Amino acid sequence: MRWKCGCAYDGTDFFGWQSQAGGNTVQDFLEARLREIFKQPIRVHGSGRTDSGVHALGQVFHFDAAWSHPVWKLLRALQTGLPAGIQVTAVEAIDEGFHARFSAQGKQYVYRLYEGLAPPDAMRYTWSLGSRKLDVERMNAAAQRLIGTHDFTAFGAKRGDKSEDNPVKDLRRLELTRDGPRITLTTEASGYLYKMVRSLTGTLVAVGLGQLTPDAVESTLITRQRVQQVSTAPAKGLWLMQVFY
Repeated sequence: MRWKCGCAYDGTDFFGWQSQAGGNTVQDFLEARLREIFKQPIRVHGSGRTDSGVHALGQVFHFDAAWSHPVWKLLRALQTGLPAGIQVTAVEAIDEGFHARFSAQGKQYVYRLYEGLAPPDAMRYTWSLGSRKLDVERMNAAAQRLIGTHDFTAFGAKRGDKSEDNPVKDLRRLELTRDGPRITLTTEASGYLYKMVRSLTGTLVAVGLGQLTPDAVESTLITRQRVQQVSTAPAKGLWLMQVFY
């Protein structure tokens, strides 16, 4: 049987999603727990990889295993024995044609920023900007230049493992909202390059600080040449919110 699972985690203390030799990844802990439950190795397939320090409320993964008990008992078993920073939020039996990664039609991410010093309960999950102030209206104007199907090479990064990804993505949503000192960037796309959301965030922050113009952002997209002012936002502000199927 194939099982589709929802997963949430605080990525602060983990080395990202994907299993690696040193362990301490979300996938490693999930597979270790599944091995305890099923008494055999079980491979987990995630919707995608999140970097070290990145969080998730809506990660999705699947695995194959025979289970003769009620589904709620499988969920309860998966919610036991994991580190406090990882929670399995849902389990359902799914058609064997489903694949957590290849069946996905898009994803939603949120990036959280704070003008000033973020309060203690948000410090691990927010990019604190200190005394810097952002022009959100100007940032949204630049964001609109990026909406659509484009080659986002200038906003991606190399993984270092020789893996390649199609740089053409359909960016469906990219907008910023303000609630006092809290600024939230929400984005939805067919998919994302490695570190793409963090690069888009860094770009728009540069616009909000007056270091880049919306025209320069559009030029970066068209020429596929990253400009010096574009930095990669810290991992801790990024959240995978939802995977669309």
